[in-house]
Amino acid sequence: MRRLLPGVLSGAPAALAARNAARVTLAACAGFYPCLYVLHQPVTATYALFAVVSMGTPSRIPGTGRQQAPVIARALPVGWALVTAGTLLAVNTWAAVAGTLLVSFVLAFAAAAGPRPAGAAPGLHLLYILPCFPPFAPQTLGQRLVGVTVGVALLVAADTLLFRDPAPPGYRALLADATAAAAGCAEELAGGRGLRPVTRERAHRAGEALSPGAVPPAERPAAPGRHERALSYAGGAVRQLLARLSALPPPAAGPGGAAVGRETAVAVRAAERRLLESIGAVVGQAAQALRAEGPVTAVPPASALDGALADFRRERLFGPSPSDRPALRAAMLRQAALVEAGEAARTLLGSIAVAAGEGDRTELPEDLAAGPLWFARVETWELWAVRLTRNVNRRSVFFQNAVRTSLGLAAARAVTGVVAIPHGFWAMLAALTLTRTSTTQTGRTVRRALTGTLLGALAAAGLLVAAGQHHVAYAVVLPVVMLAAFLFGPLLGVGWAQGLFTVVVSMVFAQLAPAGWQLAEVRFLAVLTGSLIGLLCGLLAWPHGVRGELRRDVATVLRIVASTITDTVMVLTGSRREPSLSQARVIHRLTLAEATYAQCQGEPADLRADGIDWQAALIAGHHAVRGSNRLLGSRTAPGQGPGALREHRDDGLCETATRVANEYLALAEQLDPVGGDPARSERLETAPYGFAGIGPRVVTTERLTEGADGFPAQRLLLFDTGVWLQGLALDLGRIRTGPPRGTETA
Repeated sequence: MRRLLPGVLSGAPAALAARNAARVTLAACAGFYPCLYVLHQPVTATYALFAVVSMGTPSRIPGTGRQQAPVIARALPVGWALVTAGTLLAVNTWAAVAGTLLVSFVLAFAAAAGPRPAGAAPGLHLLYILPCFPPFAPQTLGQRLVGVTVGVALLVAADTLLFRDPAPPGYRALLADATAAAAGCAEELAGGRGLRPVTRERAHRAGEALSPGAVPPAERPAAPGRHERALSYAGGAVRQLLARLSALPPPAAGPGGAAVGRETAVAVRAAERRLLESIGAVVGQAAQALRAEGPVTAVPPASALDGALADFRRERLFGPSPSDRPALRAAMLRQAALVEAGEAARTLLGSIAVAAGEGDRTELPEDLAAGPLWFARVETWELWAVRLTRNVNRRSVFFQNAVRTSLGLAAARAVTGVVAIPHGFWAMLAALTLTRTSTTQTGRTVRRALTGTLLGALAAAGLLVAAGQHHVAYAVVLPVVMLAAFLFGPLLGVGWAQGLFTVVVSMVFAQLAPAGWQLAEVRFLAVLTGSLIGLLCGLLAWPHGVRGELRRDVATVLRIVASTITDTVMVLTGSRREPSLSQARVIHRLTLAEATYAQCQGEPADLRADGIDWQAALIAGHHAVRGSNRLLGSRTAPGQGPGALREHRDDGLCETATRVANEYLALAEQLDPVGGDPARSERLETAPYGFAGIGPRVVTTERLTEGADGFPAQRLLLFDTGVWLQGLALDLGRIRTGPPRGTETA
């Protein structure tokens, strides 16, 4: 123990746990002792203490104290409603069971609305659970509501006044830094020189700071409203822009070289410079708007880049001659990257405008409004309805968790009511806090929790026997054990948390009514009952948990990538008039997979155990969709777009697309052999299924440009398509970079 504590009590997690333990202990004691010993209101004292414990411990509201305080305050009316409902439904067991089923499902499903509702839900559960047990005492409802109000007010005061943690940089500040870094990259590149190492490093840091794992949970734009969605898309767009500018290939041979005629080269270079200067100027203005105090205003419209992009595309058509293949490939690779950078900058500007509330007043280009920023012209209530209704299906982890939680708590309420277990809410509390998303993990958690509860019950029984009916002793011990429980529980694991919390509740109830060592025995039996019920519900409802769902959802994403590849190539070659998958459906599938991945990150299992980089798979899905939109979009040059590559079916395009698509399908089948999803790709019958060795050495642009002697617009489109396919092949390599199977840790 002496060796363990110094390591546990050091670092940021220990500081966070200490802060939370201090705020909860201080607020709980400040409400409990005056209500019990000064006002002589045991009901009010009980609810004041449990309101603090509920909203401060099982709740995991993200952010600092000052960020948590408004969320807790806004949850108070919901807490009143839940306490009222629980008090009235305690009239009989089955009314309480029905209420538990409904309330638990709604609260657990509210996690689909974002991290703040998800964090507050466990605490709100307890505000219903406590009053829904006997005695049925509606005459005490006023005292209960006063107690909840006092507890919440004290917790908010502690967060606001006493624990002023420095706030992390907000998402807007992170976005402003990344946008400014992108503007700096564009300005340096426009000057005709490469990026300085310091600029490249700044761009890398700014992009990484916006990655989902790096952004603090409280700052993540996860709600379904227009503002949050637009911020999220802006973050993705600026990261793409930084990636394209940082990896921009060097210019091709200079004027007068064998590959490029002097006049043509000068015109193309001038168009490149104008495009980079335009990106630097308008993106820099957007960064200044984001950094200004108050609401974001004066954001350059997305159309500000249309002129420079159109000029560049026009000059591109008269680019290098195909007589020198290496120079041709180098020049077109750079130009393709510049086009992608320009389109990413347009998406960034449009997203910031929508986030600033200017989406209705600013003329958003139609290709953005119909594509990635489809939500800009949708009412907020419709976006909420879309988020919630699309998660009401068995593949949604939010729906699965809501069903599992509501069934477990309703079963616990029914069993404790029928069997008449004293302090039955402890069984429901165990079912709520110990149930995990898979049977295996629930079993591990239950074993540790029962061991800790047994040891805690023995310690509590010893204290109850030693102190007898001396309430002063319990009053003195309570703050100490409460501080220890809320400090060491999060740091040392569920066993310690359950053991120490057993001592806490024993000290509380010993002050409310005469109690003996049997109270600790009742606590252990209640936790055992709730644990077994949670384990049984986990076994019956999606026993493989979120890990199994992650495999299925990522397999669906991989099939979508394969289908997008074949759809895009078939439309470009005239074999199909339009893609088979709708944009909204693809985005919905990607959103479900991202939610599953986020849920899986909260589990203790090793996400690398399957040999798959799950986040790389999600990035590949977005890469496929964005590239397809760019190749098939309305902003293509004359001679490009659907059917433009009809004459190039035999130039290696279909074969390359088939190889990449079939490799994505093979990996999807490996993850989810059952499959059966409508997104399963339609294979192009020009290469065998499961082609091995896909990678940058196989999927290259060389073969595609060998036959690209047609019109310049078609040649460029053929090359851009090849670059897109090559990028997806590289994505596939990143997906497979995880360690081999069998390395999972507990």
